[in-house]
Amino acid sequence: MRAVSFAALMGIAWTLFAFFCSLPAKADDLGVVGPTYNIAERDVLELMLSKLKHMEKSGELAKYQEDYKKRVIFGIEHPKPIPGIKATETASTHYYDPSMITDKDIVDATGRILFPRGTRVNPLDYVGWNTYLLFADGRDEAQLAYCKNIIAKSDRPVKLVLVAGSPLELMRKWKSSIYFDQSGTLTKRFEITQVPAIVRQEGKRLRIDELRY
Repeated sequence: MRAVSFAALMGIAWTLFAFFCSLPAKADDLGVVGPTYNIAERDVLELMLSKLKHMEKSGELAKYQEDYKKRVIFGIEHPKPIPGIKATETASTHYYDPSMITDKDIVDATGRILFPRGTRVNPLDYVGWNTYLLFADGRDEAQLAYCKNIIAKSDRPVKLVLVAGSPLELMRKWKSSIYFDQSGTLTKRFEITQVPAIVRQEGKRLRIDELRY
């Protein structure tokens, strides 16, 4: 593999800071930390750049970059499952009210106040939500087959959101967009603990059905 040029080393120096902190170094390389803090800080950077140059020449840097790249790709292909989510044991239904209290005056392009601070606003009063969100565990083939059937029969667009499994692999297999609930943001908001679960608008609220399959 082609080695990284020295000109590129400065750009990745701080990215690799944590890595270099774990490398062995002589105590006298860091100088005296105390009144000469700024000097010590420069010495640390010089030490890092020195190690980068050494790693570049030895090929260790290229290997580290390749390993890092593989870890990143693996993390994208196989994101960590969202904790606390299980296959539906008992079907249930609950609701989510998207209303919010404005923390400041909401104005239009001319400066006219549309919603004064402290106003309770429900977005569904102004725009409808025409899409269904379908949450599923991508590791469960029976669950995926059930979800595929829901998508095929739906009268509205359905976005499949995985809480576990490999979204990119499934996307290639199904030849359609697949999403992943990063950090469990949506499942926490909608208080979903069982999947498959479908979220859709019902009146001025969102209805969440945890489905038995």
